[in-house]
Amino acid sequence: MTNSDDTSGAGLTRQTKVLHLGRDPDGQNGFVNTPVYRGSTVLFPTLERLKSRKQPFTYGRRATPTTLALEAAITELEGGSATILTSSGLGAVSTALLAFVEAGDHILMVDSVYQPTRAFCDNMLARLGVETTYYDPLIGERITGLIKSNTRLVFVESPGSQTFEMQDIPAIAKIAQAKNLWVLADNTWSSPLLCNPLRLGADVSIQAATKYIVGHADAMLGSVTANARAAKYIDNAKEALGTCPGSEETYLGLRGLRTLDVRLQRHMTSGMAMAKWLEARPEVARVIHPALPSHPGHDLWRRDFSGASGLFAAVLKPVPEKALAAFLDHLQLFAMGYSWGGYESLVIPFDPSSYRTATKWTDKGPALRFHIGLDAVEDLQADLAAGFERMRGA
Repeated sequence: MTNSDDTSGAGLTRQTKVLHLGRDPDGQNGFVNTPVYRGSTVLFPTLERLKSRKQPFTYGRRATPTTLALEAAITELEGGSATILTSSGLGAVSTALLAFVEAGDHILMVDSVYQPTRAFCDNMLARLGVETTYYDPLIGERITGLIKSNTRLVFVESPGSQTFEMQDIPAIAKIAQAKNLWVLADNTWSSPLLCNPLRLGADVSIQAATKYIVGHADAMLGSVTANARAAKYIDNAKEALGTCPGSEETYLGLRGLRTLDVRLQRHMTSGMAMAKWLEARPEVARVIHPALPSHPGHDLWRRDFSGASGLFAAVLKPVPEKALAAFLDHLQLFAMGYSWGGYESLVIPFDPSSYRTATKWTDKGPALRFHIGLDAVEDLQADLAAGFERMRGA
């Protein structure tokens, strides 16, 4: 784990920070980018150094100059005290949860959470003797009624996975702090540039860096950033679990970071254009995008976020399965595939009614999650318009 001692970002805008944080050309023979350090063994010059371990690097799993550079950059962008990197977003979630719980504990998990997080709670944490209660993402300060004597933490994800409910993180954090609970936040939808959960009261901010930080659908990576009081717990979990990212993947995270701001601007602009276009389509029952005024949590988004990403959902009016297949199967620019955050545009159908427990999904038509990539908006609209034609024909 790397502490944020680098002050090179002080006073700079976020657009400039993402270009310069975690870079040291003077210390790297003038090369612009941090090199990829591949290795496990680090040599010690003396017995005294070996025993004391008083040197910057001691073992490849612990840290390399490459991982240190990305950790320092993310820590600065998140406004935290320290960051660890993991091999995936789910690895970041599971490491963060395991850092704070033990047998007999109880946690509060938002019902709209990323499905693999739910599976980790229902399977691994349950086997370890940790109880999970799922709660309505719109609960706000009413979460106090769910807190037990053995409650250890509250997990938030705003907006929610697939269904994009907005949570009142400051209200939840205020209650949690009064009860001496930890607040963990999955902030992948926003990246550190659009929202900082630590400033909203969370203790830990988690990123599936696979998504917007890497940004090119070519690497798996996760990050966990902690405030000062949570940092040692995250570090202990990293050491105990042997958590570490790959060398190449870390470098791809650094590379993606340099264009994160300009990519997010394009994702947001194109995403909003597509969301508004879909709202006007007769085949669409509703569009679920926090940055749209029609979204129930729009005011929370305006208060807590500085922008929007390219991920949102739309619910179609009821159609037969074969009509939905006709719509999806022959799209030219929207591919069907999991993950998101890259340059490509994606769409997947989903049905929250199969796994929600604290809330009910009442929409009758098929739900689709869209990720708007870097394609031209007019081309994406033409692709979906042709799909709607096929759907009507079927």
